[in-house]
Amino acid sequence: MKPETEITLLLDALDEAFERHSWHGPNLRGAVRGLTAADAVRRPKAGRHNIAEVTVHAAYWKYVVRRMLTGGKRGSFPLKGSNWFARAKPDPSQWKRDVEMLVDEHRKLRGAIEDFPAADLGRRSPKKRYTMAQLIRGIAAHDLYHAGQIQLLKRLVR
Repeated sequence: MKPETEITLLLDALDEAFERHSWHGPNLRGAVRGLTAADAVRRPKAGRHNIAEVTVHAAYWKYVVRRMLTGGKRGSFPLKGSNWFARAKPDPSQWKRDVEMLVDEHRKLRGAIEDFPAADLGRRSPKKRYTMAQLIRGIAAHDLYHAGQIQLLKRLVR
């Protein structure tokens, strides 16, 4: 496979998982579209994550993969902390900012992938566990996983 084609395929997979129409059902952006802040913070059970927390978690991991691709510094995510961020009160302005952050992190990640040297897709990530191509495929799969999780959460909390 030509390296340029591989970047294109990776971007296609990322876009289908996040916002482009695809055969498998809702993508991540579609799963959160139209939800109210109250919907987003309902928990299926005490101690379980809600939709707002899953949304911010997905934004965070887009940031992490982008940082690995670009060599960016840690600590530049818009929120303090890592991985999971508590969201408990229905705050419409916060929910809007969280969704905007998810979209913004997707755009930044997409830009980093577009600029990534195709010849380096086989290079190992900073922690040496995965190649850069595997990280990109993985973040697309992460979006789909959480899109499905959000679809289930919507049914459980209504």
